[in-house]
Amino acid sequence: MRDFEDTTLWRLSAFERMRNETGGSGFVRLEGPTMLPSTLLADLGRLERTHDECDALEVIAACVRHREPALLCLRHDEFVWPVSIFPNEMLYHSPRDMSQASASGMASLQVLAVEPPGVKPPGHWKYERVGEAAHYRPLEPLLWAMSLNGPRKQPLSEIGGTAAYRAAVRQERPPVTGAMGSAVEKLRRESVSLREIASWPGMNVERAARLLNGLYLTSDLIVTRSHPAARSEPGLLRGLFGGKSKR
Repeated sequence: MRDFEDTTLWRLSAFERMRNETGGSGFVRLEGPTMLPSTLLADLGRLERTHDECDALEVIAACVRHREPALLCLRHDEFVWPVSIFPNEMLYHSPRDMSQASASGMASLQVLAVEPPGVKPPGHWKYERVGEAAHYRPLEPLLWAMSLNGPRKQPLSEIGGTAAYRAAVRQERPPVTGAMGSAVEKLRRESVSLREIASWPGMNVERAARLLNGLYLTSDLIVTRSHPAARSEPGLLRGLFGGKSKR
């Protein structure tokens, strides 16, 4: 069974045809800004220079870091899924609940375009541009789903390199169980390196990196570069991704 319905999403061929004919995705409305903010554009330009412009997690991380809304056109197989991110409201707008997509579907996500959103978040004074209420969903479950099951297997560039990590203390627990849940509890008590987390029972380098990405995107991670526990990324991780970590 497919993750998506034909009736709510563009086929890739139709999306590419629209983009070739109009220069846009077809999801953006004429009202409102036609350009993303310069700060977000600068970060996206950095991703392009490091060949990470298609990395869905890095692009979403840039939106969250700058607190800027954006429309992401994400490719899955032959379909294109429009997802509008609203970091200030911690919401996203999508015709389907993307956080419930299968792990295999998440693993193949790819960014095709980043544009100003064609809709506004609920409660915005431009009420005519607020979408259907049922299509707005909490952003945090999506951030966790993409961190744990998306294509990216290494730490986000903002938190990678030589560092020590600690989990910020919140009453609610992140949606992780088993070895990852135990790792979160340890991270609440001490600052450790990525290689230390990877050595814990049930963990490895990839699982540790995915956990750190999820904590970072949900504002639950403290990153320190000068802590005595700070260490460089494990050599295995650098070897798996082109001989060096992406910075």
